[in-house]
Amino acid sequence: MIGPPGSGKGTQSPIIEELLHIPTLSTGDMLRAAAAAGTPLGLKAKGIMAAGGLVDDEIVVGIIKDRISNVDCALGFILDGFPRTLVQAKALDDLLESQGLKVTKVIELHVADEALVDRICGRWIHLESGRSYHIKAAPPRSLQLDEAGNPIRDTLRDDITSELLVQRADDTKEALARRLRGYHQDTEPILKYYQPEGVVTIVNANQDILYIREEILTALKGVLPRN
Repeated sequence: MIGPPGSGKGTQSPIIEELLHIPTLSTGDMLRAAAAAGTPLGLKAKGIMAAGGLVDDEIVVGIIKDRISNVDCALGFILDGFPRTLVQAKALDDLLESQGLKVTKVIELHVADEALVDRICGRWIHLESGRSYHIKAAPPRSLQLDEAGNPIRDTLRDDITSELLVQRADDTKEALARRLRGYHQDTEPILKYYQPEGVVTIVNANQDILYIREEILTALKGVLPRN
């Protein structure tokens, strides 16, 4: 499952996971779990992350290899957050081939950049609880707009505590532009790489969550065994 930031991977993956009874393997979660478990690869990753570095592909692939040997992956699994580059995609293919497996479906949740700007840059959160709001889609009750239609900063407050909401550093226009450039340059080529295999499906992720889910499930028919 791939897609630009804000496309809904974190929303759709758990839904599909529950419906199909297969796990979602998030590289971030797997790295943290391996580090907490004290596995050799996990300890290597822990040291790198503690120093603020990027965990190299070899370690990530090794952690994926360990994880997919678990019984809950016997009927398939969803990869979220990996691969992000062509190099990673090729490393993943080598790993799967060594296990007698292969990528059977690549689903891109497609949203135009301009729609993502509105979707992401309108997000505000209550830091302590994690409650999330959106200026247009789910505004706090306290929200007031100025004459130009822009939110008045002091009125962006949590519905329950009335504490000021904050915006994540990655949810600004500048940060989003940088993340989108990385996605288009590094991740989108994966679609072309897998296209000859006939496994790529582009899903319109700029629609209701239920319709997105139906498109994903339709794409997965005949790919995964019944369970």
